[in-house]
Amino acid sequence: MKKEKNWAGCAMTCLGILLLSAALLLFFYNVWDGRRAEQNMEVILQEYAKEEQKVLEDGSAVDGDIPDYQLDPEMEMPEIALEGAGGAACIGTLEIPSLDLTLPVMSEWSYPLLKLAPCRYAGSAYQGNLVIAAHNYKTHFRKIRTLSEGSEVRFTDAAGNVFVYHVAVVEALTAQSVEDMISGEWPLSLFTCTADGKNRVTVRCEQTEAF
Repeated sequence: MKKEKNWAGCAMTCLGILLLSAALLLFFYNVWDGRRAEQNMEVILQEYAKEEQKVLEDGSAVDGDIPDYQLDPEMEMPEIALEGAGGAACIGTLEIPSLDLTLPVMSEWSYPLLKLAPCRYAGSAYQGNLVIAAHNYKTHFRKIRTLSEGSEVRFTDAAGNVFVYHVAVVEALTAQSVEDMISGEWPLSLFTCTADGKNRVTVRCEQTEAF
């Protein structure tokens, strides 16, 4: 009986060590993955800034005093292909001053691209229904849950058009609430997963101005 108790105690100790080791490995992986995401995002942002400047200096994105998208809201948003993103295209940058964030926004979403930067999940800034998704990395969307009503959010497209928004609602949606996410009722929606991955922290924004 004593040997059985010793064996059971040893087994529980080993199990505890294994669980602790797994938790530590997961923690260090998350730290490494977050740092990797930050470095990739910085590379993409720098390359995008250089390529965008070339477009603006060329003047090909400007047509008179009225932006093209106002004449044709149905038009596709301009894109800039980036080598740092494996040739994937970027449609602009997202700024959240209160969180000290400036992020590139990829044209389309996929799980590999979400590892690099926030992605357009659906919609268009021109049609007033843009939805942007990102991982909950510290340097991506982890802190959007702390945004207050009225906080400013800016999106600048690849042609230099600026769209200014303010936060109206911060809510939690289930992972199955895709239709609610892309309902088109809000000019701008930002979302990321919660720490447990079960729900989506969602920030809804009203548009203030565009120039």
